[in-house]
Amino acid sequence: MTEETNAIPASLPLRNDLIGETPYGAPQLDVPVCLNVNENPYEPNPDVCATIARRVGEIAHTLNRYPDREHIALRKAFSDYLAKESGARLAVDQLWGANGSNEIMLQLFQAFGGPGRTALGCDPTYSMYPEYARDTFTGWKLAHRNADFTLDVDAAIKAIHEIKPSMVILTSPNNPTGTPLPPADLERILDVCETADVAGAAAGVHPIVVVDEAYVEFRNPGTPSAVTLIDKHPNLAVSRTMSKAFAFAGARVGYLAASKDIIDCVRIVRMPYHLSAVTQAAALAALEHTDEQLSQVAHLREIREQTAAWLKRQTYKGQPLEVAASESNFLLFGGHFDKRDRIFEALLDRGILIRVVGPDGWLRVCMGTDDEMARFREALSEVLRIVEAE
Repeated sequence: MTEETNAIPASLPLRNDLIGETPYGAPQLDVPVCLNVNENPYEPNPDVCATIARRVGEIAHTLNRYPDREHIALRKAFSDYLAKESGARLAVDQLWGANGSNEIMLQLFQAFGGPGRTALGCDPTYSMYPEYARDTFTGWKLAHRNADFTLDVDAAIKAIHEIKPSMVILTSPNNPTGTPLPPADLERILDVCETADVAGAAAGVHPIVVVDEAYVEFRNPGTPSAVTLIDKHPNLAVSRTMSKAFAFAGARVGYLAASKDIIDCVRIVRMPYHLSAVTQAAALAALEHTDEQLSQVAHLREIREQTAAWLKRQTYKGQPLEVAASESNFLLFGGHFDKRDRIFEALLDRGILIRVVGPDGWLRVCMGTDDEMARFREALSEVLRIVEAE
């Protein structure tokens, strides 16, 4: 069954712009094979769990006190991790943690958006961005990507000059398509934003560029991260998470890498003591075991490539399935599904949960364990034959 949201009573003074809205969220269903929310399917190993328990136990007696609101130890650990993972050594005051990258993005919208401000995205892209905009009374505009889902840099630059946004939101790898953002394209956007105007702001105010790297650890080896450009471009903010490749979705830990000035702007809007002592302890424990937490990333990349090749060999109504080029742990596939909801439901009937997301005609599947992917392939083969014949 799917989740339902009860209608809000008309007698409640819900904000006028929220009337008729429903809460965001992918379906949370008890199914044998869950391939819809882009998690790492592999559990933390026992050594990681033991360290988490030890660290949380060590701070348990302090829970009558507020945590370190600046989470300095955790920011130092983020710095060490990025130096190892991306080759960029950032200072503690260039880093900031929060409860998942969702909270990081919301804090950025709170700090740099607001009434009279506009954020610019490039669609198709993550469906939460317009909700961050809505919740912070920020305008939301889009520049369209190319047909292959790569960034149309010229269209984005044209929109920056026309719309004069305070924030430009880019995603690499992009969600829901998995498309990477080449550094040269990013630098073109950064260079433009360093002199572009912001509507409603004083002279000399320029847009920031936010790169959402939630899935960046799944990129192909040798591909640089946007964090390597932070010292060169003070208008760049890079959002990251421990939820995906790091196998830590249940802990809700995200972080921001940017100039000290951008971090200080975010600190203005953060809630007091927003990151609990328990969360900080658990994150520090996981970061002690970086290699173990990321041990399945290379295998998931291999599964992604194998699954993409298999999907391209499948047909629907006489045409091979399209598969968007991806450097993430998911694949957008189909391209010409005229009954994608029917395909989704038929897979769900067989215990396989994927995602109806992105442009019409497409579906998205994230990479699971070897057994889960075998069950997905078997079920999809059957479902395509059945739906095609209907």
